[in-house]
Order: sequence, then structure tokens, then C-alpha cells
Amino acid sequence: MFKIDSTTNRIIPLQARKFGDLNFTERNHLQEWLANMPEALGEELLIIQKEFDGFDDTRERLDLLALDKDGNLVIIENKLDDTGRDVVWQTLKYASYCSSLSKLQIIEIYQRYLNRYRQGGDASGLLCEFLGVEDTEELKLNLGNSQRLMMVAANFRKEVTSTALWLLGYGIQVQCFKTTPFSDGEQLYLNVEQIIPTPEAKEFMIGMNAKEAEEKSTEVETKNRHHLRREFWSQTLDAFQESDCSLYSNVNSSTDHWLSAGSGVSGCPFTMIFSKREVRVELWIARPDTEINKAIFDTLAVNQSQLDSKFGAEMEWLRLDDKKSSRIQFSQPFDGFNTENWPAMITWLVDHMTRFEKTMRQPLADAWRQVRVG
Repeated sequence: MFKIDSTTNRIIPLQARKFGDLNFTERNHLQEWLANMPEALGEELLIIQKEFDGFDDTRERLDLLALDKDGNLVIIENKLDDTGRDVVWQTLKYASYCSSLSKLQIIEIYQRYLNRYRQGGDASGLLCEFLGVEDTEELKLNLGNSQRLMMVAANFRKEVTSTALWLLGYGIQVQCFKTTPFSDGEQLYLNVEQIIPTPEAKEFMIGMNAKEAEEKSTEVETKNRHHLRREFWSQTLDAFQESDCSLYSNVNSSTDHWLSAGSGVSGCPFTMIFSKREVRVELWIARPDTEINKAIFDTLAVNQSQLDSKFGAEMEWLRLDDKKSSRIQFSQPFDGFNTENWPAMITWLVDHMTRFEKTMRQPLADAWRQVRVG
């Protein structure tokens, strides 16, 4: 840290000091400074207790307990010239103890703090004011595993910083602040610097954590959908076994949203679709050659009215001019992921695929033969 001398247009280095040499103590000085100016830790915090000892079956005391603007508890552990080896373990213990504190308990803790250190006040009202809500019913305090850890010291041992960085990698909100006293003659100064994570690294890690959370959420969603699909197709195939339709006799359950069976023409399967919004039966015309696909579709489409009539409903005839394949389909809306709808969906699929195959199998074979000859 430097002092600016405007007269000489120079900077003058200030002398770094040690807390012990200045006769400062952890409890009477560093703790008091932060309790009365928590903004020194880089954000707006509300101190709700000092020397907190409200833990069952232990006499341990937490230096400072605070709330951030999101209603998360912040555990602040202060050390003077050296963190010691056990500060991380100590801070983690306090976080675990505090994780079970309810909203009512937090209000009571803050009320005791106000009565003892701040000449009283209404804890509930001040908490509402700090968090910007109208009444205690809207207060959201200490939700889930949202507790944050702040360690403050003049020097951090490598085992402490290494552990802090490792915890950050697992989503534990931990910060390390290096505090250094400086002197300029009789004038004393205090520098508080966040070293883990650095502000730049913190922003990067927030982005990475969000990305990781999204990836994990997507992975879980995918696994859930795979499980649903496999179970749905298993039940559907069982129903086909008991029907007059042998189309899916040699087909196994799948994690895909579709299940196909051969039509007798390569590249043109009969397919069932199971989605969140609907179930569908369809004929894919998806051979390697675009012109052949369109020719098969056009040959079938010549008899569209007769085929719709035989099927018993107007099917969707999708030539899909901008794509290689074409498709003929019929669908029914359902909330597919509601298992209570599955019996009706399965009955619908068995009925309509049976009719669909009977309607389209021979015309497809004739169309394919006509295209080949042509």
C-alpha cells in the first residue's frame, strides 16, 4: 500500500505491520471492526450475532454470524497474524451447526444481538427492511445448504488456501480475506483484500457453476426421460403382444422417443412416437435418395382420399419439400409424462397402428414397385 504525495507527485510506501506488534487482538479489535463495518468484506452484510454459542452439546463460539442480501447465513471466522491449521475445519463445523437454524431461531438470535449490543430494536422489522420484504411471512432465511463461509486473517497457510479452492470446486461458497495493517507514523490503516476467489475468478466460477448446474440438470432430466420411455415402450409392447397386430413382435423396448418396425420396404418404417405432448403413428419415407422418397410419397398421395377413408380419419401428408424424407402421420394430444394417461395412450397406439399398417402396407409396396419400374 502506498501513500500519494500530491506535493511531490510521488507515492510513498506505507509500512506493513503485524497485528500482534500493534497489540491488537482478534476479539477486541478485528472482530469489532468487522462487526461495525461488515462492508469491508466487499458486500452489504447484516451482522446478527457475535461470539455465537447457540450450538447444542458444544461450547464452541462462532466469531461473527451474518446474513447476506439473499437471506443466506454467513459464517465469519477471524484470525490475526496466522490462520492456523484448523480454521477451515472449524468454519465448516460452524456452517453445519448453523444449517439447521430455522427462520424463527434466526430472528431470536438477531433480537438477542440487538438487545445486547445495539440498545434494542425490532429484529423482525429490521430483517424485513434489510431483505426488502413487507413482513416476516415473506422472509426467506437459511434455505437449504446455502450457508457461506468467510475466513479473515493476515496470512493464509497453503493447506488452508488449497482446501478453500477444493471446496469452491464442489460448490461450497467460501471466501478468504487477507487483512494487513499499515502505518504512516502514528496513523494506522487496514487493507482488506479478497484473495479467494479473486473477483475476476469469482465471476468466472459463477459462470462455470451455472454451466455445471445446467449440465447436471440436463443429465438428470435425460435419465428420467430414458427411464420413462423404456417403461412406456415396455408396457406398449406387452399390449401389442395381446393384439392382432404382429408388427412389433420382434422389437425391444428403447430409451428413444420413437419405436420403429419394418414395413417390407427398406428405409420406410412404421414408427410410433411417444412425447411429452402427444403420441403418433407414422410412415417414414426415408431412403437414401431424395427423388425416390418424393416419388414414393407422390405415388401414395394420388390415392390420399381413399387411404384416409380406409384409415378412418384424415392423416397428415407431409411431403417436406425442403428435406430428404417425407412422412405420413396421425397423432393424438396427451400429457405423455403423466403415467395416469399411459393406459389410454397405449390403447390408442395399438388401435391406430393396427389400422395404419393395414391401410398403408400394401399401397406402400405397390408404390415402391411402381417407382422401381419407372
